[in-house]
Amino acid sequence: MSAVGNASSSVLTTDILLVGGGIAGLWLNARLRAAGFHTVLVEKTGLGGVQTLGSQGIIHGGIKYTLSGGLTGASEAIADMPSRWRACLEGTGELDLQGVRRLSEAHYLWSPGSLVSGLAGFFASKSVRGRAEACSKADLPSAFQHKQFKGKAYRLNEVVIDVPQLVECLVALGGDAFVHAEQLLPLREGGVLCGLRADGVEIRAQRVICTAGRGNAQLLSELGVSQPQQQVRPLHQVLVKAPNLPALYAHALGAGTKPRTTITTHIASDGQTVWNLGGDLAEADGVARDEASQIAQAQKELADLLPWIDLSAARFATWRVERAEPAQNSLMRPDNAFLHCDNALLVAWPTKLALTPNLADQVLAALDEQQICPQANGQRPDLPQPPMAQAPWERLLP
Repeated sequence: MSAVGNASSSVLTTDILLVGGGIAGLWLNARLRAAGFHTVLVEKTGLGGVQTLGSQGIIHGGIKYTLSGGLTGASEAIADMPSRWRACLEGTGELDLQGVRRLSEAHYLWSPGSLVSGLAGFFASKSVRGRAEACSKADLPSAFQHKQFKGKAYRLNEVVIDVPQLVECLVALGGDAFVHAEQLLPLREGGVLCGLRADGVEIRAQRVICTAGRGNAQLLSELGVSQPQQQVRPLHQVLVKAPNLPALYAHALGAGTKPRTTITTHIASDGQTVWNLGGDLAEADGVARDEASQIAQAQKELADLLPWIDLSAARFATWRVERAEPAQNSLMRPDNAFLHCDNALLVAWPTKLALTPNLADQVLAALDEQQICPQANGQRPDLPQPPMAQAPWERLLP
């Protein structure tokens, strides 16, 4: 970035201006900086956003999209993501994420009874070999090491990461790029987008990339952008906090083609563990329920699925989030990360945490195709930095 005039000038120049400090913006910012670009990332609230810090942290390999008994577009689009993330976690990938804690080396799929029997042949087939394997009783997660457990479990090659630590690591890799601004307005020259006005400061850039999903809706409206159309899929997730919760990272299989409940375990700042409950529980009927009804439904689910777990001292809370994605027929999930280019404006949505590396690939390829090269000199803008956002369990169950 370079300043026009002195450091307190109201006009700044950078190569790439990113809008949104969730996983897409943070990862992309780090990749762009590693490629030699100078960047500014503008965030209205806190780094880590809402959807990112509430993520369950599963680096999906697509197995949960095969519960119909066959491979799908979604399962194949995401199949190589676990290996790419593992390379980064080991310091050999496109970003060095060695400082990010792995909560679990695997995720699990389990049936409370015999429901998995119809999928056993598919999970044993060559098409998913290396992505799912049946667990012997000795290899079951500790939460299932109980005489009342009568189901069957599969070990999925899907690492689970500590998302707050991921955010911290990406912020560290992002250097001095981050600025806080409440109001963003288009900046045009000769009718052509050349940057944004952030709380009165002109930030000029070769390209503006909107990465905040739902948070970019107002800015895209200000820019007069009607495409790509956005769909919103809401979630109503449940948090459970108790002193002695066992670590569990698993999808509970239901009668349909979606996990009945997805449980991940997170470490709160006070050292206690928190379960984050997603899956079908958090969608559809769960979205329509109020907080008390959703908690009651979660308690019923846990009593049915894991009756031997003592939740008598547990505290419960719920939180809602809206996932923004490119519009699909019948609100179907997009299979892949999404990028839309409109001259100097790029709109980027990873659609899933695990697909973020794929999104960065698409953006860097688009910049290369448009012959956008590093030009600015890297002076930091004289603007306040955004704070770090809090994970929902820190806010709701302190």
